[in-house]
Amino acid sequence: MENQHRDRPIKVGLVQINNTFSGKSYLPLSIGMLQAYAQKALKNPQDFEFMSPVFTRMKVDEAVEQLEDARVVGFSNYVWNNKISHAIAQKLKKRKPEILIAFGGPHVPDRLERGKFFDSTRVENYLRAHPYIDIACHGEGEPIFLALLENFTDDRLKIPSISFIDPNSGRFIETIRSDRTVALDQFPSPFLEGIFEQLMRENPHQGWIVMWETNRGCPFSCTFCDWGGAVLAKVNKFDMERIYREVDWFFDHKIHYVMCADANFGIFSRDLDIARYMASKRIQTGVPLFVSIQSTKNAQERSYLVQKEFAMAGMNTTIILSRQSMDPGTLSDIKRTNISNEIYSNLQKKFNADRIETLTDIILPLPGETYASFVKGVDELLGLGQHNRINFNNLSILPNAEMGDPEYQKKYGMETVITGVVNTHGFLPDNDEIMEEQELVVSTSTASREDWRRMRAFGWMVSFLHFDKIFQVPIINLHHLTNIPYGEILELFSEGIYNQLAPTGKFPTLDEIRQFFLDKALDMQNGGYEFPHSKEWLNIFWHPDEYMLIKLATENRLSAFYEEALMALTLLVQTKHLEPSFDFSLLSDAVQLNEALIKMPFQTNNMELETSYNTYELYRSVVMDNPIALDQTPHIYWINRTKETWDSWSEWLEKVIWYGYRRGAYWYGNVNTEISLAGHY
Repeated sequence: MENQHRDRPIKVGLVQINNTFSGKSYLPLSIGMLQAYAQKALKNPQDFEFMSPVFTRMKVDEAVEQLEDARVVGFSNYVWNNKISHAIAQKLKKRKPEILIAFGGPHVPDRLERGKFFDSTRVENYLRAHPYIDIACHGEGEPIFLALLENFTDDRLKIPSISFIDPNSGRFIETIRSDRTVALDQFPSPFLEGIFEQLMRENPHQGWIVMWETNRGCPFSCTFCDWGGAVLAKVNKFDMERIYREVDWFFDHKIHYVMCADANFGIFSRDLDIARYMASKRIQTGVPLFVSIQSTKNAQERSYLVQKEFAMAGMNTTIILSRQSMDPGTLSDIKRTNISNEIYSNLQKKFNADRIETLTDIILPLPGETYASFVKGVDELLGLGQHNRINFNNLSILPNAEMGDPEYQKKYGMETVITGVVNTHGFLPDNDEIMEEQELVVSTSTASREDWRRMRAFGWMVSFLHFDKIFQVPIINLHHLTNIPYGEILELFSEGIYNQLAPTGKFPTLDEIRQFFLDKALDMQNGGYEFPHSKEWLNIFWHPDEYMLIKLATENRLSAFYEEALMALTLLVQTKHLEPSFDFSLLSDAVQLNEALIKMPFQTNNMELETSYNTYELYRSVVMDNPIALDQTPHIYWINRTKETWDSWSEWLEKVIWYGYRRGAYWYGNVNTEISLAGHY
């Protein structure tokens, strides 16, 4: 080797850049795993010195200066660090041409499967377009990185699962792909091996988020995701003793946020034991550790018990029930038909009964989805009891997902646009900071550009009216009492149908909200950010629905909204020719109660409100999936507005709108007990 008979070890640099969220950064798990395994398995570990990693965003020149003494630098590359990683690597190579630069991770393109053959054209194009990358790594990084350190000065052909442009001949070369590692415990834990101890000492004022694995693999092959394709279908496990010791490490180091990287936590029966152990540690130590997991999709009872264990111990950041779409044709197109709607429905009902709030993930626009099927799917989710939050995620293209194949995109008529990556509740990047980019889908063969804008605006309107709880009481009570579909009630606002029911000009506030959502959707189609930024309101990015809520509140226009919304709802009900006995005070009571419940700053008095019916009890019974009868007797509600108070708009923006978003804690009586991290839902 190059270093034999030399006194100085080969310096190795590692780069896994992530954003800082509300003062907290991720401990770099991927490169920590590489270092831990290399230090264990290298034939001559004393020949190598691992430098302090680059783990967070910084000026490119600062990163280059930190890395310039290295002989080998490995980059872990994904969408949130792609451009800055390339900028660092390019400048580093220019300053020190002899340095060896290797890129791995999900954002490094892999070859495409074409029947019995593999097409490596895009891998070759990638390397030729980025000549500062010496080696592209594909697949599990630990064995590749070990072989790279052992052989990079001798014979690159001995390194498995890599691609490179031969520096002598200029030929594109791929080495033999290695099999996945089944016995994962040959890879030491970077937590238990002390890999992060020095990093934490060097950054004493930095808060930390842990990314954590208990297994690797995914049995599903959803076309929008690079998880299953990256590690194939088999799920392999780390040893339980190791897992328990890592949990102890989290609590000993007072880590407050753990993001579990398992694709399907709860897929194994032992996962319930892990959840119980973590819950017991939380109760025993009092350390406020929160854990976020991607639940298994089909193990219904175990998934429920795992999530309930975390919830009862106060450890949930969110309980995510992933659906992505409710349309059978769309689910078939994205290879997700093996995930049952019935299982989702049963889980939703169980959590509702336990008063445990959930969040449902939806992606738009997926192949095969139409505007009509999208609205129908939202209607179904609300009917199944999802009244806390639906996340309407924009579909982005990941290079190693099946959807990243140009042939797949052509088949489904997918039009994409490049937009800057920003985090909800995050700050606008500095002018000299490198802006990361993502490829968003803005139309398909079944959803035209206009339909996409309607879908996107509908999603924001649903969030604004229903999940921000601005109008949830009248929506739920009206649906329950009249069977008017949720989708139809919501389209009344998103499609501007109220203007067809009465002369235009009567709904200036509703028109403004609707037009803002449509304009924002058009802005995205033209390459604009996903989220609007406000310098005035904490100088951060907001969800579009939050933005409109803040605008109406700060301009003292919520009452105008409620007047117009009640008028629109009344017009809709009148078109249904309901029984003459229908009492329209049911609508006015619900609207009045909803308005009174919204948390607002500067409140000094409590409020007493009388309704003609049991308005709130009826609403709660439907939300809890245990409807009660309508009771036509006066009900008096006392609303405690002084228990929680906010003495400035800034405090209200942060503690109510930002922190309340995930749990919909916008009403008096809804106490949000958890500080939320920017960009984390």
